Amino acid sequence: MASSTSTAAVREWYFNLCLQDALTLEQSDTLAGLDRFNDGRICLAEAPGYSRFICSFKAETLTGAIAEALSFFEEFPGVLVRSVELDPQALAENGMATASVVPAP
Repeated sequence: MASSTSTAAVREWYFNLCLQDALTLEQSDTLAGLDRFNDGRICLAEAPGYSRFICSFKAETLTGAIAEALSFFEEFPGVLVRSVELDPQALAENGMATASVVPAP
């Protein structure tokens, strides 16, 4: 009988979730009350007209880490993730060589 235990190593993955629109004041207030967004794995970064979340999640794969981060937004109605991006720092921390942008489904 085959074991169902995975042999893949869990590791830390770094990436950015870029939002379709900047957060409104009401959305920022809602965010402050969402515990999942306050555990240190996902951090809001804003510039005029732009909002993104800098993420650091443990998972076996990058896609697994992204899926977990995206699940946070089920509790954050009206906020849409436009893309998942790996900036030069995230690429270095992930041990990757080329820039990546993954459009949201």
